[in-house]
Amino acid sequence: MPSLTERYASQIAGVLSCWDRIVITGMLPDIGYAQAMAAFLRARGIRLFDFPRWAEPLREEIRENAERLAAENGLTIEFIRKKDFRKEERVKEILARRGRHPGLVHIFSALESCPSYKPWYDKTTGKTGFRGTEAKCLHYYFYFVDEEFGLCYLRVPTWAPFRLQFYCNGHQYLAAQLSRRGLGYTLVDNAFLEIEDFAKAQKLADDFRVSRLHRRLKRWAALYCPVLRHFAAGYHFSLMQIEYATDLIFKREADLTPLYEAWSRTAIHTVKPEQVATFLGRKLHPLYQGEVGNDFNTRKEGTRIKHRMGSASIKMYNKLGRVLRIETTANDVTFFKHHRRVEHADGSWEMKVAPAKKSIYSLPDLRVLLGDANRRYLAFLSVLDDPTAAIRELDRIGQPTRDGQRSYRGFNLFSAEDLRLFEALSRGEFNLSGFMNRHLQTLLPKHTSHQISRLLARLHQHGLIKKIGNTYKYYLTCLGKKAILTALKLQRLFVIPSMQEAFGVV
Repeated sequence: MPSLTERYASQIAGVLSCWDRIVITGMLPDIGYAQAMAAFLRARGIRLFDFPRWAEPLREEIRENAERLAAENGLTIEFIRKKDFRKEERVKEILARRGRHPGLVHIFSALESCPSYKPWYDKTTGKTGFRGTEAKCLHYYFYFVDEEFGLCYLRVPTWAPFRLQFYCNGHQYLAAQLSRRGLGYTLVDNAFLEIEDFAKAQKLADDFRVSRLHRRLKRWAALYCPVLRHFAAGYHFSLMQIEYATDLIFKREADLTPLYEAWSRTAIHTVKPEQVATFLGRKLHPLYQGEVGNDFNTRKEGTRIKHRMGSASIKMYNKLGRVLRIETTANDVTFFKHHRRVEHADGSWEMKVAPAKKSIYSLPDLRVLLGDANRRYLAFLSVLDDPTAAIRELDRIGQPTRDGQRSYRGFNLFSAEDLRLFEALSRGEFNLSGFMNRHLQTLLPKHTSHQISRLLARLHQHGLIKKIGNTYKYYLTCLGKKAILTALKLQRLFVIPSMQEAFGVV
């Protein structure tokens, strides 16, 4: 069975696999969990009940730093009041005026929930400790363009434990790499419609350097979250959410649209839970308690079908009408397992299949695991029937046509008049010796000989019948047989029973 890229090679401009959304969290091990926070304060002789008093100066330090950066870059910090406010749209407007040169683009502030701690007295031990709780504090969103990673943002809370959230996009990263090397491309809404050299682009996408990202993360954390200097261990970064996309870029929207419509309809009805597990590299165990399912929705960017299993999912998009995107998402990367080195508490280690680590240095292994999921889904699509030829023939039957002098209207598979004609043509004896005008006059008594001649000409122009040489006889073509059989099946097996059910007719 040929793959999709082989089957539609003449219609596909290129294929590209790369990271899409990457969300990373930064945690300060010195104060990152309740026991650590308590130990940190005790070591400095600070009462646990004085935690708010200790944290307030640090909050002011972050606020003053944000205001200083805004002033230095000629920006005004924009406070978000509406819940449905779309920061990405606002940044897009600013970039359209500003350009995409490196530097700070905009700063948002918003009052949002954040993790925190509260003192708690344990009556059983007689000791006071911390318990994790949820609070609200001001957060700053620093949007900036980096010369290597493109458009990114860093979310900085103003309250301890100061857990950071960083976002970058693999398509933005690749665009920056292509620009630095002078390779032409067209990027729209995180989808490439054109790339000068797809092979070089794929190599650049695969060469995503985690060590360089790590160095940048340290630099951005120090710049936008100055309280970092108070904590010796610095920030530890881990993966929160990742998306890996495989794009088939079609040359024309007309080539992809009918294919995508057929594939999406088939996938939403035929993909079973065990297949979802297979796509994601897992086996569906009878005792599995997580959620497995499919859903389909329509957005302004296009339609999307999603197959989900627990914290992972695989999606299919029709982006911008020309890009078939298969994308695997992990909200918890430990969902994916692979063969790796596992270290034990006693210092020993072994090689075995184990969940992926949340460390950012797991990205190279996860690129392979998520890329394999995309390839398995594409292999599933490859075995589905190609509907484009049938769509073209159906369109041909339904559209009016001309023979140079006269025009002939198309056929409607639900028209009573056309269905009566199809029923007459479907008689078994006509398959053996063909039919003539006089045969149809008997079956269609309301039509004159001239009207039936007109019907025969109309059928012939649409490719449904063919004339037997040197005779007045006709026979159904393969297209004619398929069209007539389909029309009659629709009427007898689906339309009439459905109407009976709808109107309560038994």
